[in-house]
Order: sequence, then C-alpha cells, then structure tokens
Amino acid sequence: MAESRGPFRPEQVRDGDRYEISRGHPLYVSPAGARHGREHIVGALPLATDPAVREAGLDVGYALDDDTLRAPDIAIGNVPNTPGWAKGAPALAVEYADRGTDEDDLQTKISELLAAGTQAVWVVRLLGPRRVDVHERGAPPRVVADGGMLEAPGILSRPVPVAAMFDHDRANEVALSNLLARRGHASVEAVHAGGRVEGLRHAVQLTCKHLGITIDPTRAAALETADEPMLESLLMELTLQRRWP
Repeated sequence: MAESRGPFRPEQVRDGDRYEISRGHPLYVSPAGARHGREHIVGALPLATDPAVREAGLDVGYALDDDTLRAPDIAIGNVPNTPGWAKGAPALAVEYADRGTDEDDLQTKISELLAAGTQAVWVVRLLGPRRVDVHERGAPPRVVADGGMLEAPGILSRPVPVAAMFDHDRANEVALSNLLARRGHASVEAVHAGGRVEGLRHAVQLTCKHLGITIDPTRAAALETADEPMLESLLMELTLQRRWP
C-alpha cells in the first residue's frame, strides 16, 4: 500500500477502463486469462442463485471512499441497477487468484473492502490444491479446503461446497438446487416425487370420469391430501372393482 495518498479519484475512471484506485493511486488491471475468466462464471452460479440473494454482479466497480475504487471478481449484495460506480461495498466479495496475481495488492484490496463494510472476502485459489481463503471482519483468516463448505450467514441462506467454486458441473447442481428452493421445492427428488403424485391424482380423476363416478367435495378433499401409496391403492381399486372403495 502506498504511504501517501495520490491525486486520482474514482470519478476519473470511466466504465471499461482497466484501472482500480487504491488511496488515490491508479492500479492497472490486466485482462483475465482463460481459466481465470471462466471461473468467474462458475463461482457466480451457486452464489447468485442462492434464495437469499437479490443482487449480484461480475467486476462491479465500488467507490469505497473518495479515493478508492475496487472491482471484485464477484460481488454479492449492493449491486444497484444504476449507471456509474456502486457506492459503498458489497456484502460478500470473491476474488480468484491465479498465476500473475499480485499478492500484495490482493491483501490490500481485501483490507480495503473489509474496512469499507464488506462482511466477507473469499479468495479462490486456482494454483495448488483446491481451497478458498476466507477473510471475515473481526476474525482471523482461515482456509476451507476442497470437500468443505463455505458459509456467509446473513448473506447466503445455504452453504456452498468449495468444489462449486471450481467445477462447472458442481456449480450447476448447486444452482439448480437453489432455483428449486426459490420455488419452494426441497430438492430435485422432491420435484420428481411431486410429479408422480400429481400424475396419479390426474389418473384417478380420469378413471372416475370414465367410470361415471362423481367426485364430490369429500372425495375431492381426500384426493388433494392423498400421498403416493394411497393414490396407487385407490387407482388399483377403481380399476379392479370399477367403483370408489
């Protein structure tokens, strides 16, 4: 970190410029390599789809204060749908570290984000064993290894497997589970089970119509609350005995 403050300000950087600013000093941000850039999308999937998340973005510029502009690889929370730099800081910031990462600047960036209000910064390490460095306000840094779970209480409603920050298939699985949870489904299996129940209920209704059996309110209520085994039994009774049991 520079000892003195420089003359540059966030408003002097235009959208698309490849610069961040730290305490008034410009920092050139080079284009991401193929792996680095690809992983941004992978990591965004399980985070942006979390049922508790309403705002997420990639490379969003944050004017942390009058002379600091930082753009995390992934930002969760405080991503307004307005032009210009976001004011303040994201709730959760994610950085991917690969070959060429300036470790000194990365640590400075983490400190600046946390000081500006970010609750947690995750650094996903693309070199060496899969792991994520977790930096939280008021807590010492810690490492979550592959096989572990990442949590951000108050920001994310569900834990994120470390593997989902690296692997596209795992990220898609978590994203699908999140999207189902947004619609009130516990899991893919629960959706399949619900589909089977609805199919059996519809089959009972069609069979009653074919046999001329009236579905009065009492029977309709029974159909709505019947589970899969009960519906299967009822359908068999209707088919074999041609009457409502």
